[in-house]
Amino acid sequence: RAPTEFRFVVNRCCHILINHWHLKPNTRRAVQELVALFDHVPSPLRVHSRAPRRLRQLMQMFKRTEQYLTLQRLSIVMNDTPQYSNGSKPVANLIQRYPYLYEHCLLSEDSSQEYQQTVRQVQAMVQRRFDCDLSKYVTYQVRCANLRRNRAITSPRRIIQPVSNPTLLTERELASALKQFFGKVQGSYTYQDVARSFHTHSQHTACFKDFKEDLYEYLIASIDPAYGKQQFNKRLYTHLQNTLPEWDYQTPNEFMVVRTCTQLLNFLVVESPKRPNHYTFVDLITNLGTTITTGLLIKIVLICRKVKPYLEKRFSILFNHYESETRNSVPWLVPSLENLNIALSVHFGSADISCLNQIM
Repeated sequence: RAPTEFRFVVNRCCHILINHWHLKPNTRRAVQELVALFDHVPSPLRVHSRAPRRLRQLMQMFKRTEQYLTLQRLSIVMNDTPQYSNGSKPVANLIQRYPYLYEHCLLSEDSSQEYQQTVRQVQAMVQRRFDCDLSKYVTYQVRCANLRRNRAITSPRRIIQPVSNPTLLTERELASALKQFFGKVQGSYTYQDVARSFHTHSQHTACFKDFKEDLYEYLIASIDPAYGKQQFNKRLYTHLQNTLPEWDYQTPNEFMVVRTCTQLLNFLVVESPKRPNHYTFVDLITNLGTTITTGLLIKIVLICRKVKPYLEKRFSILFNHYESETRNSVPWLVPSLENLNIALSVHFGSADISCLNQIM
C-alpha cells in the first residue's frame, strides 16, 4: 500500500510547485531542476536506519512509475529552448514540439484539476507559438517567391529578413506538406472542400451500409491506385463492412459515425498501448509517403471532428512506444509527428497561411 500512496503524494507535491512555477518565465526553469533532483536519490544500501532506508527505497520505486515518467516529459516541455534533437538522441527529447501530445503524455490518473489546467495552458501557449512561427515562415517564403518573380522589374533589390523553418522537415518536405494540407488535392478541391461535400451528401444517406460505402470511396480517392489494388483497398473495405454490421440498415447517426471513425483510426494507425501493432501505418508511409498518409487521417477528422483527440491519442501511443529509441532507429516517426503538427495547425489552429494562394 505504501508504494502506491507514496507515488501519488510525491506527484501531488511536485504538481503544486509546478502549477505555481510555470506562470513566470524566470521560475519555469525550476521545473527541470526539481525533476533532476530525482536523479540524485542516494542508494538505500548506504544508510542503516530503517526509516531513511525505506524512504530511499520508495523514492527509487517512484522513479519506475508512470507519474515520474510524465514529470520527466513535462520538464522537457517546460524547457524554453526549442528542441532540435539529432538522430542519436532519444525521441522523448522532442515532445515539446508536439502540443497535441501533451494531454495524453503529461497527464496521469491522479492529475489534479489545477495541474490539468497547467498542462492545457502550456499546450495553448506552445500551439500559438508554432502557429505564429509557421505563419511567419510561409509569409517569408511567399515574399521571397514574389521577389524572385518580379526581380526583373524590382529596383533597388529589397532585403527580406530571413525566417527559419519551424519544423524538423527539410524546406522541400515542408513545402510539400503545406501544398498538400492547404492546396488542392482532388482536382480543384482542397481537403476542406472534399470533406464538406462528403458531409453534405452523407446527411441524405438512407442507411449506414451506404454511408460506409461512400466513406470507402471518399478515403480511397487519396490512395495511389497501384498501391490500393495490392491489398490495402480490400482490407479497408472489409474493415468498414465489419464495423457495426448490426446497424447496416439503420439511418446513420452521430454515434455510428464517431464509432466508425475511431475504429478506422485504430485500423490505420494503432489500436492501444496493449496492442501497439502499427504495421498498416508504417506500410502506408512506406508506399504513399508521410504527407499523403497524414492527409488520409486528416480527411477522417474533417468529417468527424469529435475524433480529433482520438487521433492525437493514437500518435501519443506511438510516441510513448518509441520515446526511448533514437530518431535514427525509427526514421518514419518524427516526420509523421511533424506532418501531423502542420496539418493540425493548418486545419484546426490559428496559423494564417492564406498568402500561399499567391503562388499556388
